[in-house]
Amino acid sequence: MMKMSLVTDALGHQPFEDMLDTVASLGFEAIELGCGGWSKAPFVALDELLTSKTARDKFLASIARRGLDISALNCSGEHLAPNAKGEAHKLVVEKTYRLAELLGVKTIVMMSGCPGGNKTDTTVNWVVSSFFPEHQAMLDYQWNDVFFPYWEKTARFAKDCGIEKVALENHHYNLVYNPQTMKKMRAVIDPVVGMNFDPSHHMWMGGDPIAALREYGKDLIHYMHAKDVRIERGIADAQTLIDTNWMFDPAPRSWNYVALGHGHDVQWWKEFYSVARYIGYEGTVSLEMEDLSMDPLTGVKKSLATLKAALPRSFD
Repeated sequence: MMKMSLVTDALGHQPFEDMLDTVASLGFEAIELGCGGWSKAPFVALDELLTSKTARDKFLASIARRGLDISALNCSGEHLAPNAKGEAHKLVVEKTYRLAELLGVKTIVMMSGCPGGNKTDTTVNWVVSSFFPEHQAMLDYQWNDVFFPYWEKTARFAKDCGIEKVALENHHYNLVYNPQTMKKMRAVIDPVVGMNFDPSHHMWMGGDPIAALREYGKDLIHYMHAKDVRIERGIADAQTLIDTNWMFDPAPRSWNYVALGHGHDVQWWKEFYSVARYIGYEGTVSLEMEDLSMDPLTGVKKSLATLKAALPRSFD
């Protein structure tokens, strides 16, 4: 049915109960909750919910009272970073999996992660151009020495917690970011791990998300985010899409995250979701709003209008 969910960090300025009222009044059917890592976790007191059944019962009751479900818990972050941040984010991943088990949530959204380039690195090193032999050596270390061992263990842990889908976002700054890298992972790692396909990232990397849908196919896509990108005319032509301008200063950037329909029109999104249906995807579509040209609630409302027009389902 392609149930509509909202990544609730967009409304992180609202109190929890007010956020739930807003989400329900807009017609969403589920929520995706940030639990830490990159998220400030505005609605999830992770340690309290892990230790208190009373807190969990109250939390779930508030959600159910609005007719909402939890589509996923999100623990996106830098859990493979070779530093203190990486260790902290690893702990968030572990706690989020344990909370999912206690809440009966079956889907986790997160990043695949990216290590340093060698055993002595203290920062993440995302290799995006393999020009010299040392780049291949770095990739070999990242995938075989760090990435696969971590995910073999983590996939087992997910299944032990009753999690059915670990959905990795095709995000920059991560080893898994396109069909090729997802297939490389799945050749080794249990299929409990798949893709959270966010078309916006594929857009700014220069790809065609509709072509990617067909290559991923039903088996590799566990979940979807709905988010748009606008390639900024004039700037991208001159500067290319390799843009290191600060993400929160959008004016000089060659591309920006925008409300759904503000980068690609409704007709494009209609085709995208039709193709998603063709390949057999019937899971959640979770709206993520990161448009800095408007306030978050306005962006959610504008995005939702596009999403409702584009999804191949009825809202009567």
